[in-house]
Amino acid sequence: MTDQRVIPWTQPGWFGRASAWVHAELECHGIAVSGPIEQPHSRPWSTVLRVPTGEGNVFFKAVSPAHPHEPVLIEALARWSPDQIPRLLSVDAERGWILMRDAGHRLREMIRPDKDIRPWLPVLPRFAELQIGLSRRVPGMIALGVPDRRLSVLPDQYPPLLADVDVLRIDQTPGLTCSQYGRLLDLAPRVSELCERLAGYRIPETINHGDLTDGNVFVGEVAVVIDWGDACVSHPFFSLRTALVSAEISLGLEENSPHLHPLRGAYLEPWARYGTREDLLEALDLALRLASINGALTWHRLVSRLRGAPREKYAEPVPALLQEFLEAERP
Repeated sequence: MTDQRVIPWTQPGWFGRASAWVHAELECHGIAVSGPIEQPHSRPWSTVLRVPTGEGNVFFKAVSPAHPHEPVLIEALARWSPDQIPRLLSVDAERGWILMRDAGHRLREMIRPDKDIRPWLPVLPRFAELQIGLSRRVPGMIALGVPDRRLSVLPDQYPPLLADVDVLRIDQTPGLTCSQYGRLLDLAPRVSELCERLAGYRIPETINHGDLTDGNVFVGEVAVVIDWGDACVSHPFFSLRTALVSAEISLGLEENSPHLHPLRGAYLEPWARYGTREDLLEALDLALRLASINGALTWHRLVSRLRGAPREKYAEPVPALLQEFLEAERP
């Protein structure tokens, strides 16, 4: 189990070892460090170091055993779609270390000051094209250890999720009520039905980023996406849920606001080769329901490894996402 005592970057000597690796790898690239290495944030599942150099900032990321696939996925994406991720310098998959160049300006800083939705518009179809291109890489991604949440297997992952009552926090705050928990158990056949119906639209399954927010999109010469730790192989439309929620927060909009329709339209445009607009909207409605379950599975993978105060700090997302699914399925 991962708890605060065994998270690598909380251990004595870790920062020194990581810094030494960064210096050595940058030296191999002919890049000189020009100042002290800083640690902007540390979370139970990852930490980031900012490294000033003569060629601008370089960023180091370390991931926990909860995200063992991220370094190898990043390496693969660098081969398959190098213009969609930051430029990699080095990866140590065994230790979960990634070193990359600065990715540019965060999309969030382009959106929030003026509450301007437009910077999202070129990003979403570009990301959709990435997903379409990677649909032929599904076997390879699964072989790399990227979690498999395809519609054929997602229903089988639902009962084990509900079996972990400690993470669901029955009749606790935050947590599920006993009544909500009972409804979720009863909805197991409905999850299978939704997956079967969504599969019927024959939209290819591919990479789902899992955290496609305006904080994980950076714009330089082109827009790139960082932080692939929540990625899985699943229905592509799951990714749009996170982008829409991110836009709601950044723009101060109500849930399902019609102001978000341009984002929906921009994302769906490349998928027109797989169906009519009506079909795509119907598929999106189904996907947005199932995306809550996918999100709960992702958070469960993280929270179930924590103990003590870290688990309490991140206790809300799993039950909240399941409550979101219940709300969507309300008669």
